[in-house]
Amino acid sequence: MRLVLDTNVVASGLLWNGTPARIIDAAQAGAIEIYTSRVLITELTRILKREKFTKVVATSGLNIEGLVLGYAALALIVEPLPIPPTIIADPDDDHVLACALAVQAELVVSGDKHLLDLEAYQNMEIVTAAQALERIRSVLI
Repeated sequence: MRLVLDTNVVASGLLWNGTPARIIDAAQAGAIEIYTSRVLITELTRILKREKFTKVVATSGLNIEGLVLGYAALALIVEPLPIPPTIIADPDDDHVLACALAVQAELVVSGDKHLLDLEAYQNMEIVTAAQALERIRSVLI
């Protein structure tokens, strides 16, 4: 199963032990494939540097560079395909869609309302982390 994770899902998965972390665990176990792009890796780095994450990163004993490099090693980095402007309210979300289109992802996983409101893009479903985890579990059974 091919997934593209929005950076909000990746950040949550790297920093806390919730549902997004289970998705990353599934990728580490080889049950799914996660794809990303250089633009999304750069965005992840920028997000993890936000003040609201500083304390979590510091108390975990991890550092941002290590978190990002670990994720980049887990995910397959691809060149996104050009797409027309799609998420007018938040153009950065188009990077997620462009990456997903490049690999014909089965799921785009996000917590972002703009993406979730689309529900699908070019026959690729856009779902929450909880919905994605249900799908992953159903495939593994």
